Amino acid sequence: MHRRNLTLALAVMMGAAWAPVAIGATPTGAYAQFKYCPYTDTNVGSCLYSVTGSGSFKIGSTTLPIDKPIVLQGGVESLAQSPLYDAVGAPTLAAPPGKVPGGLLGIMNPRSDWPYPLWLAFWSIVGTANDVTATMELVQQGQATLSNALYPPNDGVNDNTALRLAVRVRLQNPFLGNNCYIGTPQNPIIINLQTGTTSPPLPNQPISGDPGTTQIVWTDEPNYIGYLQTSGATFVDNSFSVPAASGCGNIALGLPIVTQVLDALVSGAVNLKVGLPSAAGKNTAIMNSEAAIAAAQYVLASEQ
Repeated sequence: MHRRNLTLALAVMMGAAWAPVAIGATPTGAYAQFKYCPYTDTNVGSCLYSVTGSGSFKIGSTTLPIDKPIVLQGGVESLAQSPLYDAVGAPTLAAPPGKVPGGLLGIMNPRSDWPYPLWLAFWSIVGTANDVTATMELVQQGQATLSNALYPPNDGVNDNTALRLAVRVRLQNPFLGNNCYIGTPQNPIIINLQTGTTSPPLPNQPISGDPGTTQIVWTDEPNYIGYLQTSGATFVDNSFSVPAASGCGNIALGLPIVTQVLDALVSGAVNLKVGLPSAAGKNTAIMNSEAAIAAAQYVLASEQ
């Protein structure tokens, strides 16, 4: 669809003010995908449902492949810059655990100065459960400028950011325990995803995303006209920094080592092998996605 015609259609579909009506059951038909959107919140003008099916997340010297669908959903005030209002009844960011290439041996090495019980526990776990999973978790409210996703400025003046996500990565393995994180709520990994071309610090070079193909999916119902569908979009960022890992080392193994010492030794080994903390210009996020955007009033009207 021509950009001008699409913009006019979006103005009708997404920009109209609305008043809440009586809450029914759940959205139906094509609008069922937006059932966790906070569409009854009068601050929410549009609902977002996005699925990332492939891509990668490179932090330091380790690349984590995206090989399981990651769902991002919630509500926005408009297609302009807006807070991303959290989903209701489901995670705003639902990212299933993914395997870390190389497992435990791929993200850490036992140091020669480790206490013998820790060294023994490490090799015992490697022999039985080398796999390590990584899970991305949202730790702060996101920000969205969906107009930038559709029409990346790329003019060197305006901010190209389409989605700003503050996340941490949880690493899990019997040796690492359940509290091993890269990033914290206070010091997260902040990713500014865009579909345009990046301007990263060295040594990274500019990379380009892709807004994909956009169309209006029209419906036959007079009360809910249609919604916006994008496919083949690629969101990128290679300008972010990554903090160090912390909280690693499973005290449940019964190791006779003070907790703080265990954390320092194991988290330190992870940071040394993965290359953390990692400065801006050494990390890259690539997310291949499709998304649907609908006016909150139409989602509400579809309820049965």
